[in-house]
Amino acid sequence: MIACGALGGHLREIIARRGWPAELRCLPALLHNRPAKIAHEAERLARAALARGQPVAVAYADCGTYGALDEVCARLGLRRLPGLHCYDVLAGPERMRAVFEAEPGTYVLTDFLVRSFRRTVLAELGLDRYPELWPDYFGHYRRLVWLAQDREPALEAEAGRVAARFGLPLTVIDTGTARLERELQALVTGASGGPDTGGGP
Repeated sequence: MIACGALGGHLREIIARRGWPAELRCLPALLHNRPAKIAHEAERLARAALARGQPVAVAYADCGTYGALDEVCARLGLRRLPGLHCYDVLAGPERMRAVFEAEPGTYVLTDFLVRSFRRTVLAELGLDRYPELWPDYFGHYRRLVWLAQDREPALEAEAGRVAARFGLPLTVIDTGTARLERELQALVTGASGGPDTGGGP
């Protein structure tokens, strides 16, 4: 299974709990800052696994590749997770449409982004060195939405600190990982020559 590193922790937990004989290969989550590279890197791993006779599933949504990942999947006969981004996978596309229709200036967090905000956002955008650039990047946002997979106190406190940095209200939507697990079940079941996955979530 070729996966986005931002989903890696949840995928490992699901795979272990379900007892799937899957080998998880996570690409760096920071590729989201350079999404043009995602399809190439996924194809590289997929071709290597297929050459070894292993079935392959792609645990990515489109993730800003603008169809390039779908082209790879079509060429190699693979399937990926549905949706435009991991927000769709976690919360559902209809729910995410409603979020953005209610406030187009919404910045969305996942558990991974809450935990890694300093590294994946502040450091990657240079805001730790040039904080005066903050309004250029984030001045148009009006609220934060945290799609919470695990609303534990320390993580909730960290999400509050991120919202305070924005100076914006925080809306929490408890998604859990049930939807991700259902989509993963369908993905693994549909992988050509894939493992016997047993019953549904």
